[in-house]
Amino acid sequence: MSQEYVLETRALTKEFRGFTAVDSVSLQVTEGHIHALIGPNGAGKTTVFNLLTKYLPPTRGEIFYRGKSITMMKSNEIARLGLVRSFQISAVFPHMSVLENVRVALQRPMGNSFHFWKHEKVLNQLNDRAMALLESVGLEAFADTTTVELPYGRKRALELATTLAMEPTVMLLDEPTQGMGHEDVDRVVELIRQAAKGRTVLMVEHNLGVVSKLCDRITVLARGAVLAEGDYQTVSQNPKVREAYMGSEDTETQGAH
Repeated sequence: MSQEYVLETRALTKEFRGFTAVDSVSLQVTEGHIHALIGPNGAGKTTVFNLLTKYLPPTRGEIFYRGKSITMMKSNEIARLGLVRSFQISAVFPHMSVLENVRVALQRPMGNSFHFWKHEKVLNQLNDRAMALLESVGLEAFADTTTVELPYGRKRALELATTLAMEPTVMLLDEPTQGMGHEDVDRVVELIRQAAKGRTVLMVEHNLGVVSKLCDRITVLARGAVLAEGDYQTVSQNPKVREAYMGSEDTETQGAH
């Protein structure tokens, strides 16, 4: 096994009562890369994410982090290693302020995991770091805004800030631009590019325009199995990939511009 792979799977398989959702997927994510997992609906992308982050146990196969098997680890142990996931649905606290959301996330690496009963003065010590994170995702002006009042694209930026607060080595982003307009997509693409500096990113993404701008390597899934792999140019010209998308590839690429 090559040590350059920060995250690797070997013949990863998940079956549900005879239905194979993930079929012998071998994935190699290189340290420092932005790696996309793409494919048509039902291809098994999110199931792979659930296996990697231990929300589901695999039926067969192995998962490695920096060359060490993590197949039997629990989800909280995975997070402590530095594999931190953002979800397809926004996972922030809607009735807390933007600053408070980041401040809560910052408590985790400090070992004060979600101590809501901590004195306000103790929590205020985290404000400088929280504001720096908000500035990094363009939300410093929204620090005192109640999160539920944020537009959708800004909510996803906040989610990215809370993910960064967990000090990830590998960021697993599930559909980070889903449901966004062009302006928000462009903003989030740039935020991911900035957040990826010094980190590894594995992302599930439908928008091929986003993938073409961001990703070093792409793995295409279809019916739970790896269909193709390579850089964007290689993958986008693969006839099997075009067939799997049944014409949606061109539509989604145009939709990103």
